[in-house]
Amino acid sequence: MNSRKVFLRALAHARAGDKNNTSNIAVFAYDPAHYPVLEAQLTPQAVAAHMAGLVQGGVKRYAVPQLHALNFVMEQALEGGVNGSLNLDGHGKSWSSFLLGMEIDLPEDAPPPPKG
Repeated sequence: MNSRKVFLRALAHARAGDKNNTSNIAVFAYDPAHYPVLEAQLTPQAVAAHMAGLVQGGVKRYAVPQLHALNFVMEQALEGGVNGSLNLDGHGKSWSSFLLGMEIDLPEDAPPPPKG
């Protein structure tokens, strides 16, 4: 099956959060028809590879199909957390934007990304 590369941001939006040295990013498909594509390609391994250098621990994925969402919990991710890090983004809030820069293979039979 043929596909084309699109940035994740064309198919989804995301929100980041933190607790101590753990970061999480929830990714929400704009169109429910794209959720299976995201579920197939946004594996913990793929997200860990994309976030290499930032995340030192494991990456766990939790599917929330009712919301067409995937939540990623990344351990040892914030250089000790906001109170223990000199990192300018100790909360990891910019990480959702970084993850949205990941390339996804959109099958040619999938609906096109929303315009906007």
